[in-house]
Amino acid sequence: MNEKRVIVAMSGGVDSSVAAALLHNEGYEVIGITMKTWGFMEVGGAPKHESGCCSLDAIFDAKNVASKFGIPHYTVDFTKAFEDAVIENFIDEYIHGRTPNPCVVCNRKIKWEELLSKADSLDAKYVATGHYSKIEYNEQNQRYCLRRSEDDRKDQTYALWGITQESLSRTLLPLGEYTKPKIRELAEKYGLKTANKPDSQEICFVADNNYERFLRERVPDLINKIDSGDIIFKGKKVGEHKGIPFYTVGQRKGLGIALGKPVYVKEIDYDNNIIEVGEKDDILDNMVYATDANYISIDKLEPASLVIAKIRYNDKGTPAQVIEADSHCFKLKFLYPKSAVTPGQSVVVYDDNGYLLAGGIITKSN
Repeated sequence: MNEKRVIVAMSGGVDSSVAAALLHNEGYEVIGITMKTWGFMEVGGAPKHESGCCSLDAIFDAKNVASKFGIPHYTVDFTKAFEDAVIENFIDEYIHGRTPNPCVVCNRKIKWEELLSKADSLDAKYVATGHYSKIEYNEQNQRYCLRRSEDDRKDQTYALWGITQESLSRTLLPLGEYTKPKIRELAEKYGLKTANKPDSQEICFVADNNYERFLRERVPDLINKIDSGDIIFKGKKVGEHKGIPFYTVGQRKGLGIALGKPVYVKEIDYDNNIIEVGEKDDILDNMVYATDANYISIDKLEPASLVIAKIRYNDKGTPAQVIEADSHCFKLKFLYPKSAVTPGQSVVVYDDNGYLLAGGIITKSN
């Protein structure tokens, strides 16, 4: 296996473009791959002019950057794997009243596992992406570690908690030491077409950010069979919901009820087809329970130890105590209550030095 050959996932954005350029300048033999994972015709919600990853514009932008450095570039069809691993999971989670994080699934199953398989076929030792995160090897415990990047606002470790040790051992993350402004500065310096390209904001395959539209178009037969049900506030019915999949814990808008005060989705009871709502204080939780745990910088969480826990991407993190933990699950108690702890989302655990310790899927709180 060629130790100096690296497959770079090039989305056509500025981050992956600069990642490819940096590795090329460091002397790596870079091969750029744009992963075609979905199409606007299949997922709907397309704007008048297609943009974002997987569009023709993105593919051409990636090819333009690769050409500038004399890097070979290929567009590879991963649509079947993406459909099976990411989109089907996304649909199933919403159908059952949970709120998924498809980026976590995509990173583990597609951007790493599928990309590493492609790297094997091209005799490449490494894969690389434009994620803002640092990767280090700890000689003491012989584990590959992820650490928060230099840019706190752009740090993406939260979405990388599912990556295995084997995958991390073959990963390069060249942007971890940089801030976003510096990356744009480097892109300008290198004369890259993507230097001022805006960042994507929404889930890639729901371009209009309308999850209800996506579900109704993708699985109409299934959605049409879903019954409406009761909305409960303090033990009393106050309205009817239009179907479990169209709500998420913490949601305030679009509930279709007027109680003279703001109320939020407190709990989604899939088994009984009930949406329970409450006031702002009612959606505070002091516990979180996670399953499907994956350990990164350590091999286990120690009960009674203190950690920093994030329950969503833009969460600043809250001190928490480990109540219990094993190789598959862990339970945390927040030192300060957290709002809208949402089943299906990820809880990611760090130490005080910014090392990602572990992550898991939120199953329940309290």
